[in-house]
Amino acid sequence: DAFKPSDKFQLLTNDFEGRHQRLVNKEEFLNLVDEITISPAVKKISEVISRQQDLLLKQEEQNKFAFIISDFQKSITDVETWRNDSLVRVRMLPVAVGRGNNLYIDSCWFESPVRRAGQIQELMVRVKNASDVAYENTPVKLIVNGQQKAPASIDLAENSSEVISMPFTISESGLNQGVVKITDYPVTYDDDFFFSFYVDENLPVLIINGEKESPYFKSLFGRDDYFILNNVKENNIDYSQFQKNKFIILNELKNISSGLAQELKKFTENGGTMLVVPSKDIDIDSYKTFLNSNNLNYYANLDTNDLKVVKINTSHLIFSNVFESIPENLDLPVSNAHYALVKSSRSGEEELLKLQNGDAFLSRYPAGKGFIYLSAVPFSEGFSNFPKHALFVPVLYNIALYSQPQQPMFYTTGSDEMVANPRPGLQNEILKITGAHDFEIIPEQRTMDGKQQLLVHGQIKTAENFKLKSAEETIGGLSFNFDRNESILSYFSADELLIAIEKYGLKNFAILNPNQKEVSQALDELNLGRRLWKLCIIFALVFLLTEIALLRFFKS
Repeated sequence: DAFKPSDKFQLLTNDFEGRHQRLVNKEEFLNLVDEITISPAVKKISEVISRQQDLLLKQEEQNKFAFIISDFQKSITDVETWRNDSLVRVRMLPVAVGRGNNLYIDSCWFESPVRRAGQIQELMVRVKNASDVAYENTPVKLIVNGQQKAPASIDLAENSSEVISMPFTISESGLNQGVVKITDYPVTYDDDFFFSFYVDENLPVLIINGEKESPYFKSLFGRDDYFILNNVKENNIDYSQFQKNKFIILNELKNISSGLAQELKKFTENGGTMLVVPSKDIDIDSYKTFLNSNNLNYYANLDTNDLKVVKINTSHLIFSNVFESIPENLDLPVSNAHYALVKSSRSGEEELLKLQNGDAFLSRYPAGKGFIYLSAVPFSEGFSNFPKHALFVPVLYNIALYSQPQQPMFYTTGSDEMVANPRPGLQNEILKITGAHDFEIIPEQRTMDGKQQLLVHGQIKTAENFKLKSAEETIGGLSFNFDRNESILSYFSADELLIAIEKYGLKNFAILNPNQKEVSQALDELNLGRRLWKLCIIFALVFLLTEIALLRFFKS
């Protein structure tokens, strides 16, 4: 009732729905308010203000007000980024909420990026205590594929966080989905944390050979049933098979054609891993073009000096579980001849093994969503003892194991609208995302920067594990959790907001404090100014009575 019938309104919620991006009359506005439902979407206050101002500034009307009704939780109230605009007056109405206690699961991850069926995995879980009381012996449950795995308990001091380890044995290959659970009241939406991971039954390895196959690769990968080894000649390559492999080895090719270079770039951009082993007489120019296109260091001259590897990057994951302890006089590989590498400032090189003259012996480089490993020596006789060295097997084995692309274990409901397609080779098929209570949507599929993405367009509003299906076959899984930004139950008071507004010079911002007056009264004053007619009548009567009294007094 504080506004005129001709006034126009915009409703804006955290969902930022398209139907709310226009001005409506009072009746339609009230109908839109009635249709508001609870939503998992979380937005910073600055995002809301910016969106309101963008619409209002396009209107011709002179009086423009933006009203923010919120509990002004500290995790989303970013006052320092608010935009002051002299044409839009912003009024904030804090909703009174008392500080509460909350214990919640913040995140989880695996200690190792490699997962195989039948092996023990260590799931790390971060639990946070956003309250002023301590918790002791709080049970934490881990459930994977419907079976409870590793029960644990945790002690948490007030306003603290702890990471606990929950080891369990992966019982099956394929899609695995789990949830970590605690019990906490009164806030319960953040007590469960859902996650998905995929365990490959085997790992395909493609070796593209120059003159001949390598007996060392055949001995390593051909005897383990987990690896599916495929050797091909460089003049007999089927590029369509690249997407079926996780790990490609270029075994002593003399040159790299432009067609092969292009397909290999696509392979790494989609998460594949590659090992480049040069031949004894490479075409320097073709290798330079290929390596430069991937922002790698590139081969230069052949150094024929006898050199020893003197440094090993033991902190790198490739060497994890390789050494129980490192002896002082560690036997390391030697090189009889190696290619020196020209450094690129954009390479992002990680040196794994280094020669005594400072040259790299074996390095890793990021490439797209994958990695490229670069050897400075051929693996044929006369160049190095590395293929026969004790380090060869664990290093090559780990490179292969870590070549498995890692999909995100979880996404955030209401925030992550674009998710990675866990099976990018099926972009031409109609995919469905299914969940509990007969939930089913068909996501939009889009290729962006060579990566295949699924767009859910705000249709996922719950926290749970979902399945990705092609026809009726389950081909992957997606897990969504509610945003943890609102799990810390700490809020700005009206006085604190006022101090912040003054600090950052937000002259067009003001507080409507419902504790001091009715909201309708405050809105009336904003639109019509403070109504003083009652005071005028009172003062007129007082002056009239005073005049009458004075006349009678002087008359007598």
